[in-house]
Amino acid sequence: MGLLTGKNALIFGLANDKSIAWGIAQAFAREGANLGFSYAGDALEKRVRPLAAQLNVGFVEQCDVSSDEQIAAVAAKAADHFGGVDILVHSIGFANKDELSGFFYNTSRAGFHLAMDISVYSFVGLARAFQPILRPGAALLTLTYYGSVKVAPNYNMMGVAKAALEASTRYMASDFGPSGIRVNAISAGPIRTLAAMGVTGFRDMYKNFADMAPMRENVTAEDCGNAAVYLCSNMAAHVTGEILYVDSGYNIMASADPRTSKEG
Repeated sequence: MGLLTGKNALIFGLANDKSIAWGIAQAFAREGANLGFSYAGDALEKRVRPLAAQLNVGFVEQCDVSSDEQIAAVAAKAADHFGGVDILVHSIGFANKDELSGFFYNTSRAGFHLAMDISVYSFVGLARAFQPILRPGAALLTLTYYGSVKVAPNYNMMGVAKAALEASTRYMASDFGPSGIRVNAISAGPIRTLAAMGVTGFRDMYKNFADMAPMRENVTAEDCGNAAVYLCSNMAAHVTGEILYVDSGYNIMASADPRTSKEG
C-alpha cells in the first residue's frame, strides 16, 4: 500500500521529463495514485504522451488554462473518467520573455495581465471548476518560488505573480477548509526546467544557490515530488494554507556564510 493508493490525481502543467510536474508524477505513481495529465498545447503533446505511457496514464487532455470553457471541459472529462478527484496539482507559470530581464518597472500592461492570468488565475479557475468533484480530504497543490518574497534579479513579473499565487493559496485554503479540502504550495529552489531557462541569468543563479544554501546542494524535481506526496497524502491531513520550502534551506540565509564552502 502506497501513501496515495486509491487516490485520483490530476496534474496540470506537465511539459517534459525535466518538469517539476514530472517529478511529482513519478512520485505519485510510486505511491499508488491513479494519474491524469493535462498539457498546454499541441507543441507539448509529443513530449507528454510518451511520459504518460511510461506510467500507464490513460487520461491525457490538452487544456488552455486561459479559457474557462476549456477548463470546464477537462473537469467534465475528469468526472467521467475518475468519478471524483482527490489531488489537483497546478504546475503552471508563464510570462513573456521580455518581462524576465531588465527593470521590473518596464513590465508592459499586457505582459502583466498575461502572467497573472496564466500563472495565478489559472489555479483559482481550476479550483472552481473542479470543486464539485473534489472528494472530502482532497488536496490542491501549486508550485511557487522564493522570488515571491525577495527580489530575484530578472525574475521580475514572475516574482509578482508568485506572490499573488501564494496569497491565493491562503485564501483558497480558508474557502475550502470547511469541506475538508486542503490547499498548499511548494516553494522549490531553482531547477533546470523549461520555464526556468527563460529567466535571464538563470545559470548563474543556479550555481550561486548551491554555494549559499546551508546544505550546499541544488534541489531536484524528485525532491519536489516527495514533498508533494507528503502534502497530498493523509500524513498532512491538517496542513493547509502553507508554503513548504524545498530549497536546501536557502530561504533562511541573509547572505552567504564565509565560514563554510561547498567542499567544507
